[in-house]
Amino acid sequence: MQGFLNAVTGIANESGFVGIMENPGYLIMIIVACGLIYLAIGKQFEPLLLLPIAFGMLLANLPFGEIIHMQYFIPPEGADPSLYPMFSEILHHGGLADMLYLGVKLGIYPPLIFLGIGTMTDFGPLNSNPKSLLLGAAAQLGIFTTYIGAKLLGFTGPQAGAIGIIGGADGPTAIFVASKLAPELLGAIAVAAYSYMALVPIIQPPIMRALTTKKERMIVMEQLRPVSKLEKIMFPIICTIIICLILPTAVPLVGMLMLGNLMKESGVVDRINKTAGNELMNIITIFLGVSVGCTTNAETFLNKNTLFIVALGLIAFCFGTAGGVLFGKIMCWATHGKVNPLIGSAGVSAVPMAARVSQKVGQQENPQNFLLMHAMGP
Repeated sequence: MQGFLNAVTGIANESGFVGIMENPGYLIMIIVACGLIYLAIGKQFEPLLLLPIAFGMLLANLPFGEIIHMQYFIPPEGADPSLYPMFSEILHHGGLADMLYLGVKLGIYPPLIFLGIGTMTDFGPLNSNPKSLLLGAAAQLGIFTTYIGAKLLGFTGPQAGAIGIIGGADGPTAIFVASKLAPELLGAIAVAAYSYMALVPIIQPPIMRALTTKKERMIVMEQLRPVSKLEKIMFPIICTIIICLILPTAVPLVGMLMLGNLMKESGVVDRINKTAGNELMNIITIFLGVSVGCTTNAETFLNKNTLFIVALGLIAFCFGTAGGVLFGKIMCWATHGKVNPLIGSAGVSAVPMAARVSQKVGQQENPQNFLLMHAMGP
C-alpha cells in the first residue's frame, strides 16, 4: 500500500498541475492560446498561421513538457555568439521544436514563404499605375513611429527595429527581422503582428473615415491600363536587380518573392510554380507557426515588454494606415480628384485584406466604386 501511495504521489508531483500551481502564468498563457485558437477557427482571423502559432503556444505552456529549449538559441550574457555551440547542443539534446526553430533562427522559413507569396501575387496594378508605389512608402510611417516609441520606452536599437517592423503588416518579414535583431522578442512580435493583421478590417475603417471626406471616399478612379506579358516578366527581374543593389540585405526576401512571381508570370514552370504556392508553402507555414508559437512560454512572454509590444503594434498599424491615407489625400489634390485616398490604407501590406477593406469602405459610400485593383498597387 505504501508503495502504491508513493507511486501516486510521484506521478502527482511530476504532473503539469504542480507546475501550474507553482507558476499560474502557465494557466494564463493556456487561456490566451485557447483564445487565439478560437479567433483562428471561430472568426477565421488569419487561420493559416494563427492556428499553428496558437497551438505552439499551448504546447509551450504545458509545464514540464519542454517542447523547446530557448537557452540553446540565445547565448549567455557576455558570451561570444560566434563561439556559442548552438548546433551541437540542439543536435545532441534538442527535440522536434528545437529542430524546427532552426528554420526561423537561420532565416530559412520567411524567404520560402515569400517564394510562395510571389507565385500568388499579381503586380499588374503596380505596373499599370507606378505612382501607387508612393502610397505604399507613405504607409510605412507606422514603422518609424513605432521605432521611436520603442526607443523611448527603453528598448535597444535592434529591439526597437524588430518591433517597428510590425508596422509593415507583413508577418514573414516581422519574423525574419525579429529573428535577426531580437530573437528574445520573437514570440511577442509574431503574435502581435499576426493578431493585428487579422484585425485589419476592424482597425482600419474608423481611421480611413476620420481622415477623409464623404466626397473623397466617393471618387471613382479610372480603369487601369492593361499590362503586357513582357512587362510582367521583366518586372521581377528589374526589381530584384535594383532593390538588391541598393539594399543587399534584402536579397533573401525580395529575391525569393520575385523568383516566385517570375515563375508565375513566365508560364513555363507550371509544376514548380504550383508546388511553391501550395505544398511547399503549406509545409513551411506549419513549421513556422508551430516553432514560433513554442517560443511564447510564460517565463518569456508574461512581462511588461510584451504589453509594450502589443501596444506599439497597434500604434504601428494605426499610423501606417493614417500615413497611407494622408498621402492619398495629397495625391488626390495633386491629380485634381483622380485618386481616391482610401487606396492609401492598403499600403500597410496586409495583402489582400487591406485592399479588400479599401474596396468595402469605398463601396459603402458609392456602390459604383471599384477600388480593389487600384488598392493592390500600394
